[in-house]
Amino acid sequence: MDMQEAAERADSMLDATLDAIVPEVQWAHDDTTAGSCDLTRRRTVMTVISEQRRGSFLGVIERFWKKSGYVITAVNSDADYPDIFAETPDGFGIDLTIGDKGQAYFEVNTPCVKKSKVAAPTAKPNGPDYAGVPIPRPNVRSDFWSAETPAPPRSPSAG
Repeated sequence: MDMQEAAERADSMLDATLDAIVPEVQWAHDDTTAGSCDLTRRRTVMTVISEQRRGSFLGVIERFWKKSGYVITAVNSDADYPDIFAETPDGFGIDLTIGDKGQAYFEVNTPCVKKSKVAAPTAKPNGPDYAGVPIPRPNVRSDFWSAETPAPPRSPSAG
């Protein structure tokens, strides 16, 4: 596997993770960084994730990652800045971090692979494209994810 193939795998992991969030959140591509034999792909969520809904948001992601065969390697349950880290069987790391103002950040770190050029991600953000400019604080309100009340309990049949 070369860096471009690893980037495409990272993108597919990010696509699948974001697709698993219901109701959907708005997201934008963030910087890709490359090391000597690895790279990191990032996406920033533009939807405000309220303090009351952060646990539910992390729960959705944790359940999806486990269902996808990822191993949860760490969970930080901090009320303001929680995060969750997982790893795939083939050595890709994926994490979700909640930052300031309830902004969620997803990141995939690849294992060491053959050095190659890496193209920009091909997936189109489902909101504004912030390529080349700083990404603002979360600025999209969701009736569900931004609500300042606890999330309703999951039904037994929910994912």
